[in-house]
Amino acid sequence: MTIVDGAVDDSIAMIGDLIGFPTVSRDPNRDLLFYVEAYLARHGIACDIIWNDDRTKGNLWATIGPADVPGVILSGHSDVVPVDGQAWTSDPFVLRRAHGRIYGRGACDMKGFIGIVLAAVPGLVRRNLKVPIHIAISYDEEFGCTGVRSLIDRIAGMPIKPALCIVGEPTSMQVVIGHKGGGMYRATIAGKSAHSSLAPTAVNAIEYAAELIAFIKSLSCEHAHGGPHDHVYDISHSTLSVTTISGGTALNIIPNSCEFGFDIRSLPEVDARALIERIRGHAETMILPRMRAIAPEAEIIVEPIVEFVGLSTQADHPAVTFIKRLVGRNDHVKVAYGTEAGLFSNSAGVVSVVCGPGSIEQAHKPDEYLDLAEIERCRAFLDRLAGQLEDGGLPWL
Repeated sequence: MTIVDGAVDDSIAMIGDLIGFPTVSRDPNRDLLFYVEAYLARHGIACDIIWNDDRTKGNLWATIGPADVPGVILSGHSDVVPVDGQAWTSDPFVLRRAHGRIYGRGACDMKGFIGIVLAAVPGLVRRNLKVPIHIAISYDEEFGCTGVRSLIDRIAGMPIKPALCIVGEPTSMQVVIGHKGGGMYRATIAGKSAHSSLAPTAVNAIEYAAELIAFIKSLSCEHAHGGPHDHVYDISHSTLSVTTISGGTALNIIPNSCEFGFDIRSLPEVDARALIERIRGHAETMILPRMRAIAPEAEIIVEPIVEFVGLSTQADHPAVTFIKRLVGRNDHVKVAYGTEAGLFSNSAGVVSVVCGPGSIEQAHKPDEYLDLAEIERCRAFLDRLAGQLEDGGLPWL
């Protein structure tokens, strides 16, 4: 069985339907899930939706083929980033086709992949699959991969776990075998205020925050110079970056509070939480004693906003070779951005790679687009995958 005429148009239509649901992470994805559930039901596929507490958001899980055999997960997140403040040429939630591309929020990140998978469903159900394909649609990926965790827990407890997960983030159909972990964090410094003419009697929260920022910078330099390094990444070492800061009320008032945010992108072999403990330890031993000598109530709190897990799949794993053969290219890369693949691999114990249509360069930007050629390449990949699962299964099992 090969790709039928009109398959690309079917994919475009499905992607357009998905883009029409404005599933910005701050908003529900419920209506999109109901749409997908009804679509799958029309093709005889039952699905399971794992809802959040107020049933506004959920993860969808569906299986095509035998349920008693380790299968392949095709995974994508339903949420998209906001369009607030962006200058779009057209309505971001109405698909526009022009210049060999489709435009819309989520076109490449990542309703494109989900739409291509769903459009392939009629052909998949007609096959005699020996190995199942699982469709996974998650939520709140853009909030630090927080929504998918209930689905990860479900998969981790399955008596027969899937053998492979393909997360369809936009990679131009190149196989990604590793990405950094880490997270985004907040440091809050509480000092003591005074008129600036009485500065020695106060605890200047901004100045002490600057000391902690300098320490975070030193940690980043330590990793840049001393490693560890993995030169398959474009940035070969772990990084720590202070990204936001606020504090103070007037030029003649010593500030009693300061808050800054920072970002850690750590190689999978580097423990980001250990870095956080070093930062907290420095604050508690080197900074807070001097602050509390003047103001016993002084405090420094370092807390996570979101954290994500790195991915490290061995390049010589037969699953990687298998996917490379299906996409028709023999190279692989590692990337600095995070995905849900790290959770599928580390928390659910499923061998995972990232591979999907479109370029990450288009993600989150106004007039986000997906080339039609990428849709064709992804459709061809899914067709070859289905053929393999129909004819011979997974070669490493």
